[in-house]
Amino acid sequence: MKRISLQWRLTCIITLYIALICGCLTMLIYKNGVYYIDSLQETVDARGDDNGSSSDEIYISIPEDNWDDFANDFSVQVYNNKADYKKNSLIISALLALLGGVATYFISGHALKPIGKFSDKIEEVQAQNLADSRIEENNVKELNQLSVSYNKMLERLSDSFDIQRQFTANAAHELRTPLSLMQIQLDSYNSNPHPGNDADTEQTIKMVTEQNDRLGKMVKTLLDMSELQTVGRDDVIMVNALVDEVLADLEPLAQEKNIKLIGKCTDIRMIGSDILIYRMVYNLVENAIKYNHSGGRVTVTAYQKEKHIYLSIEDTGNGIPEELRQRVFEPFFRVDKSRSRELGGVGLGLALVHEIVSAHDGTITVRSNPSGGTIFDVSFTQ
Repeated sequence: MKRISLQWRLTCIITLYIALICGCLTMLIYKNGVYYIDSLQETVDARGDDNGSSSDEIYISIPEDNWDDFANDFSVQVYNNKADYKKNSLIISALLALLGGVATYFISGHALKPIGKFSDKIEEVQAQNLADSRIEENNVKELNQLSVSYNKMLERLSDSFDIQRQFTANAAHELRTPLSLMQIQLDSYNSNPHPGNDADTEQTIKMVTEQNDRLGKMVKTLLDMSELQTVGRDDVIMVNALVDEVLADLEPLAQEKNIKLIGKCTDIRMIGSDILIYRMVYNLVENAIKYNHSGGRVTVTAYQKEKHIYLSIEDTGNGIPEELRQRVFEPFFRVDKSRSRELGGVGLGLALVHEIVSAHDGTITVRSNPSGGTIFDVSFTQ
């Protein structure tokens, strides 16, 4: 069930309070009015038996033969007056309660407007725009204190993210140098024949070469992820041309795996980083090829609807279990660890894709392909 907003809660509570107060006042006034009207009727009813009165009494002279008719008409009039008074009092009370509720709604809406702006600002917060998400000081004391606390929290988060990114970048840079030296030595060793090596030695050299290459790819990806924020995102990208370029670059791998690549893209453009969007599409299509069946296909679809650009990469592979679909974007997570290592994956491809999508304020989801396999849906707002 949808939660009721604070504005509507205040409106309902104050409206009920006003209605209760109006009802109590109405009943009090009604009881007093009825009491005095009934007293008047009793006085008139008693007039027929009264043989005399004090000089302070004021009464109307009515002929004896008309007294019964007058008493009956007066009783009916009193009853009608009481009924009309009751009805009018209830109507006025209801109108006052309704008017109070409407006034409360708009007054509370105006009072809660800063909270609405605060909520909208929080919705826009991303790890990439912490510096732009600060909230200006507010005239309301309580909200101003909340704004100060919120801004301090953003500063702490920004510092933490900066430290994390700096650590990742420094670690990747430090790792790259020894890995490069090891790769040079391994390439030099493998380029010269060594007839004296036994099978175990050759197997060890091959394993070290493969793992060094894997570590090199991992370090390069970590560097790319740490430098995402420094890349400009103001290029005009022809999405259909970019997808065609990715498919052309991956065609040799697709032929080797006996996979058919299909592009279904309309003529659309978006604003972003050409390098990063290319890398995003490349990683998704490469994954779809690697984890596909021989004779399968990979379909890339891109289209625009109003201000939204939609991109989907569909494969015909084994698919991803539903409980693991959100975890595939975690760094170093693999659905099938043995197969990932066999295919040379380092577990950072989809994590980098997720970072690129987030940097462009987009969303990415995973769903099952009805014909078997997986579909990655990416959407951007322009």
